[in-house]
Amino acid sequence: MNDDYKASKEAFVSGMTGSSIGHINMVSLASLISIALHSALRTRLPPNRPMKFLGEVVLLVFPLILSVTVFANSPGLLCLVLLVPTLLLLLLPRRESGTYLPSALTHSRTSSRDSNATRDSSLPGLLAIPPLPALTTYRSHMLLLTFICILAVDFPVFPRSLAKCESYGASMMDLGVGSFVFSQGIVSAIPLVKNPAYLTQPLLPKVGLVLRKCSPVLLLGLLRTISVKGTEYPEHVTEYGVHWNFFITLALIPVLQVFLHPVMVHVPISFLGVVVALSHQLALSFGGMQSFVLDAPRVGLISANKEGIISLTGKYRSRYLAVHLLGVSTGTLVLAPTPSYFRRRQQQLAHPDTAPRRPRTPSSDSDSDDDTLAPAPSPRPALEQRRENDKTATELCSYAVLWWIILGLLKLFGIGGGISRRLVNLQYIIWVAAYNTTFLLGYLVLDLLFFPSPLSKSVYSPTSKLKVYPDPDVLKATRHMRGRDAAPGGSAPALLEAINKNGLVLFLLANVATGLINLSMQTMYMSDWSAMLILSLYGLGISAVAWSCRNRRLWRF
Repeated sequence: MNDDYKASKEAFVSGMTGSSIGHINMVSLASLISIALHSALRTRLPPNRPMKFLGEVVLLVFPLILSVTVFANSPGLLCLVLLVPTLLLLLLPRRESGTYLPSALTHSRTSSRDSNATRDSSLPGLLAIPPLPALTTYRSHMLLLTFICILAVDFPVFPRSLAKCESYGASMMDLGVGSFVFSQGIVSAIPLVKNPAYLTQPLLPKVGLVLRKCSPVLLLGLLRTISVKGTEYPEHVTEYGVHWNFFITLALIPVLQVFLHPVMVHVPISFLGVVVALSHQLALSFGGMQSFVLDAPRVGLISANKEGIISLTGKYRSRYLAVHLLGVSTGTLVLAPTPSYFRRRQQQLAHPDTAPRRPRTPSSDSDSDDDTLAPAPSPRPALEQRRENDKTATELCSYAVLWWIILGLLKLFGIGGGISRRLVNLQYIIWVAAYNTTFLLGYLVLDLLFFPSPLSKSVYSPTSKLKVYPDPDVLKATRHMRGRDAAPGGSAPALLEAINKNGLVLFLLANVATGLINLSMQTMYMSDWSAMLILSLYGLGISAVAWSCRNRRLWRF
């Protein structure tokens, strides 16, 4: 690559100061409205005419490309363009999808007692976690935006205000890094929700297991470093350092999380995440870490990679670990049958000598019967339980409001000096948590609105006002029904399901494709129309690979 062009390219993506949080939220709102449009169309199409591949790309991928390019400076206009056909579709009657009989949800005192007893005996075993369409949509859209932005940033059609900031500032690409870690934290909660006793298992075997799972990502990080240096590919050194990259950070954070498992037994994970964030902010403000990251010369291996190393260690604390822990906390809310499920199990682990509560009967006046059950003498395979998404949405809303209020207070009092991805300071961590919690809530609310099902909501008896449970046989009978209208687990749009299934492979493919495109043409001098054509073909190609592999996982680790 020409040295002059390389220097110009590095300058093209350096020295940015970012945009505003409100602007980034408006740009991101297009993704929510595109899902609303897709859902409105899906609920009104005849059942024998499912959405085709090109339709999914037009509705789910192209709006994201437009939101960060042509409409990036006027996101409200794009939202309006997507909202109008959505509202028009809502005027049409939705197709009939069948109705559950009352007997499926309301059963006798005897059957309720039997159902409760079945749940009692199964809870200590592994909990079956059905798919959560809102989480699949959230993760897939986050991946799609990442794929698009890592290439689009190299073209002038991508506003410089959305590119990564040099030191301080809020931008879409700054948010993408934290969102990736937050999303990784959510799925890292799966073993904890399945079996909370996993927290108390021996530490070294768990560390070895996590290292084996993360080793492919670590290998990708090392290969990326070698390939970038070998091809003299333009890079922004202040992102992670000279040799470090995001793959290495992603690979090592789950290992650090395992070392905190003994603490997680006794402390709420969200509180632990805030403590790690606060301790890191103290180290930045009073421990000299901030001046080291921003001002120290790159004279050795450690100082050459100070951003990446400090982001991982941070004076024996991980900056991105705080974001990861807040993601894990969110995962324990959205993946469990009820938001309080994991907290109850956590309390049982912290106080094993406490006398177990007697299993509640249907005459109990608590709405958390399924969260106050006594442990069984021996673990058994768990029965698939209904996920109460309405309760989950309520608690997610509470957390979203809390994070936004905290962020407002931090900005009001100037704590941390502003949002900084490079420092991963307290404002940045709370911003990432607020944004991701809010948009995950948005996808969950859309699911509840467009695909309502009594099997995904808390149901109470109109006479006794007590919670009633669906018959376990109903859950078994509907498990094979993959349509969102029928099954408690449901499914996200087919294209987003495919992207989520092979997210890591597609992320690697997107990085390779971005590198090849940049090596084959001078992207920073391309016209807007040429850039849009390339980005559209690029998005179509990534989507086609995902679609063709939608029925199999390409890489298991």
